[in-house]
Amino acid sequence: MLHRVEIIPVEGIPAIFPGDPLAERIFEAAQAMGLEFQSGDILVVCQKVVSKAEGRVVPLAGVSPSPFASRLAASCGKDPRLVELILRESTRLIKTAQGHLICETGPGWVCANAGVDESNSVAEQVAVLLPEDPDRSAGMLSEALSALSGVPLAVIIGDTFGRPWREGLVDVALGAAGIGSLMDYQGRTDLIGRPLKHTVVAVADQLAAAAGLVMEKDRGIPAAVIRGYQGRGGRGCGADLVRPAHSDLFR
Repeated sequence: MLHRVEIIPVEGIPAIFPGDPLAERIFEAAQAMGLEFQSGDILVVCQKVVSKAEGRVVPLAGVSPSPFASRLAASCGKDPRLVELILRESTRLIKTAQGHLICETGPGWVCANAGVDESNSVAEQVAVLLPEDPDRSAGMLSEALSALSGVPLAVIIGDTFGRPWREGLVDVALGAAGIGSLMDYQGRTDLIGRPLKHTVVAVADQLAAAAGLVMEKDRGIPAAVIRGYQGRGGRGCGADLVRPAHSDLFR
């Protein structure tokens, strides 16, 4: 029997500011819309509200760009203060391309502008940074929401990423708790009995992308519940999804 997966947007979550109890805000919004969390539910939460609740916001007015940041900003048409923040959040500047800085962040994510963004911020001229430790953030939300709801809840912290060789953005998992991030099919066989040698599926990314279908960026819906997914067993984290340099075919 095939399993049916349901994606439920959590509506009515208010604007989040530094210090706000995010788990409580999500739980209260779910209750207000009559949504009762169930055992096996997976909650996908967008990175932006997690960052804001954790105080990962920086007013540009207080940022002093270095000479290097100023030169780099002039070459790519960006605010020097924003470039300074991007460099501070980066462990490696990989390249500049079409006005973007492609950077490697502390947790290992390779993305445009180290994930530093001004959209949907707490105020004008305030940049939002990625969570310092997305897996820890997911774990804390999972623990708090499980306590509030009385049922174990897995949590994925999602964010939109661009993809090499593909147009458009998709949501991926930055952090995860209570769910395995990867599904390893190696050693199994396909439908005709051939052994699978390389198939490892990024299920946390697939779930984040699925939730992104109802978490539209201009509708103010920063969380969604995925219900009915049957493969949630196993422990894992978002860090599992970062490909090590020695196995990266493109570095």
